[in-house]
Amino acid sequence: MTPVPAPYDGLVPYVSSSGRSRRRGDGRLTHDLDPQEKGPQDACGVFGVWAPGEDVAKLTYFGLYALQHRGQESAGIAVSNGRQILVYKDMGLVSQVFDETTLESLKGHLAIGHSRYSTTGASTWQNAQPTFRPTADGSIALGHNGNLINTHELAEMVDALPGPDDELELHTRPQEPSTNDTSLVTALFAHHPDTSLEQRALEVLPLLRGAFSFVWMNEDTLYAARDPQGIRPLVLGRLDRGWVVASEDAALATIGASVVREVEPGEMIAIDEQGLRSHKFAEPARKGCVFEYVYLARPDATISGRSVHQARVEMGRELARQFPVEADLVMPVPESGTPAAAGYAEESGIPFGQGFVKNAYVGRTFIQPSQTLRQLGIRLKLNALEHMVRGKRLVVVDDSIVRGNTQRAQVRMLREAGALEVHVRISSPPVKWPCFYGIDFATRAELIANGLDGDEIAASVGADSLGYISLEGMIAATGQPASSLCQACFTGEYPVALPDESLLGKHLLEATLSSPTLGKALPVLNNP
Repeated sequence: MTPVPAPYDGLVPYVSSSGRSRRRGDGRLTHDLDPQEKGPQDACGVFGVWAPGEDVAKLTYFGLYALQHRGQESAGIAVSNGRQILVYKDMGLVSQVFDETTLESLKGHLAIGHSRYSTTGASTWQNAQPTFRPTADGSIALGHNGNLINTHELAEMVDALPGPDDELELHTRPQEPSTNDTSLVTALFAHHPDTSLEQRALEVLPLLRGAFSFVWMNEDTLYAARDPQGIRPLVLGRLDRGWVVASEDAALATIGASVVREVEPGEMIAIDEQGLRSHKFAEPARKGCVFEYVYLARPDATISGRSVHQARVEMGRELARQFPVEADLVMPVPESGTPAAAGYAEESGIPFGQGFVKNAYVGRTFIQPSQTLRQLGIRLKLNALEHMVRGKRLVVVDDSIVRGNTQRAQVRMLREAGALEVHVRISSPPVKWPCFYGIDFATRAELIANGLDGDEIAASVGADSLGYISLEGMIAATGQPASSLCQACFTGEYPVALPDESLLGKHLLEATLSSPTLGKALPVLNNP
């Protein structure tokens, strides 16, 4: 799937990928295998680098590889050589989408990358990012981590733009239109006939509502911006010969970049041959997502000066103080429960050990287990280590409970392996509200904590006892003031006011596919 040269003369952008309906797998376990046990899904990962003289495509590849935990549905990289932008994207993991040959063909001094988990728009090739828009004033490619809540309003704004007369015509094969909020922002940014992209972005950014950490580019400049609440993380780093922006500082460490600082809430930065420029497009009102500390971010990330790993260990210690129990072994649900389980063991003095073995690879990725296989108790994700749990009283530590299906299966598995008692401890409070800022939780009706109290949930999952950390205990572990954290999934208090329920939803734009807005979907070009 090597990108072919652009069949155009002059300053013309070009976008390439397969666009075919195909599903490759490397055997890695995905949530598609058992949708009934699907937990909270990650936000996306974004990465950008401006570094003349460096292999920016490979830097972006390794940056995205470090951010793979934030999104596993699709991946893409856009590169500019100063004359045109080449975009390559496909469905799958970063290591599935890109190979050595493809990366060698992506030459330039400037690149952005994206790994996606869908929160607006279906998981399709058309919605993979970076998005791309060519115009007579130059092209734009954009990647987005977060989720906007005024998508309907943005769609109307795109409808009101002049027709595509000022847009370069790419002779493409017919494609289904993209149906995500990112494409709408890209269209709004791209329309700047009387001003620069930089100035146009400063006009559009204050109109956006919800969570966004953007990276975008034209032929010669790298841009990044973060919403006024700073709900999703975004950090700025320095290379010897350039600059980097990424969702988490772990991605900077992976490529050998040093951390400079966080991109501030309400800040836009621009990086080109003249250096780095910073603009404040809105007053900051910090409300960082507390679930980044609980689950989303890598343990080796640092957010707002607080080590994520240290925060999770402290959550475990606090759990032990709030919900002590006599037991023989503290064990995590891998991998998300491991730091908190270590903290619980340290505080309680109960030995720490592994009671589950995690199956990372399970043959063919996209084979669905039949109902019969489900009833036989097929164990795709975890197996119990019988010699560790037999005859023991267990404390099982996990990060959250969503529907309860996963915990129910785990408790049953441990009892079948001979556990005498199973005490479940959760390092976040009960999840009772959906997230509209970039995490794909279950619907409110599906959240088990909405219909049952703690004792009832314990009975439902088959545990001898259940303890959720208190909201105050979790927040204290982050080292951040409660006033600077979004806690909406636990409290229902949304820091950015939500529109009418009819104007929300992952598939809002698919539902209005006949809208002329979606007729303006950005063009893409297939490989022959």
